[in-house]
Amino acid sequence: MRIVVVGNLGMLGRDLQPGLERAGYLVRGFDLPELDIRKPREVLDCLKEARPGAVVNCAAYTDVDRAESEPGIAFAVNRDGPANLAEACRTLGIPLVHLSTDYVFDGRAGRAYREDDPANPINVYGRSKWDGEEAVRSRLDRHIILRTSWLFGSHGRNFVKTMLELAREKKEIRVVADQHGCPTWTGHLEEAIRVLIDRIRAGSPGFSWGTYHFCGRGSTTWYGFAKAIVAGSRAWEGSAGPRVVPVTTEEYPTPARRPMRSILDCSKIGEVFGIAARPWREGLREVLRELGVVAGRGSFL
Repeated sequence: MRIVVVGNLGMLGRDLQPGLERAGYLVRGFDLPELDIRKPREVLDCLKEARPGAVVNCAAYTDVDRAESEPGIAFAVNRDGPANLAEACRTLGIPLVHLSTDYVFDGRAGRAYREDDPANPINVYGRSKWDGEEAVRSRLDRHIILRTSWLFGSHGRNFVKTMLELAREKKEIRVVADQHGCPTWTGHLEEAIRVLIDRIRAGSPGFSWGTYHFCGRGSTTWYGFAKAIVAGSRAWEGSAGPRVVPVTTEEYPTPARRPMRSILDCSKIGEVFGIAARPWREGLREVLRELGVVAGRGSFL
């Protein structure tokens, strides 16, 4: 079975493409400048030529703060791009797996969000991703929308690598301690997507298309996540390492508002597909090993 991975040079795509290839799939990866998902004719021609059995869309505009000043680009990539992919997939009869985010919620629920909870994004990024979800739903019946949260990995810019850089440079790191979420390792997300592709390939009658949540098991704050990163690495070479200081959202203002509690309930994907959430700390340990900064004795794990 041929699979097209859109956004294969991004943080998730760089784990997903080789993971699918190891599982025996023939994978074509596309990213800029070879494919611009904002251009519908380009998308259709690409999929016609590749002739995949399924498409996975990892491409997205993910700079949450910059999106506030660049809404046109954010919506073009996160709304119009998925719309173009879904329309091309409908025309060619191809199923689509589309990645989305916990930021479609406002963070006020006081409990973990389920797939059917009302969306109410509070920043441009979240609104553009929600509109992208709606564009897929309205155009293509055979779709999986997979929401995840606080993604981190060995590739690209992400919170883990930022904290490691700060650990080398600073004696004190101030991190927000009142925003709650579930960190998710790209390796665990790649495994979940691979299971979904396996099920699509099997062609089971009554396949449960729709929206699902998948993220790391266990919630924390950005402060708790940063503490775990610093404690689990040796990025500072021989010193005690930086002090991680908790601050409030009010003390650390950003251009974009963030949900205060965007924890996702992942029970549905387990019940339907048997995909179990994995502890985020396991993923962090793997990333620190891949980056060559895992601590020895006294590891936080």
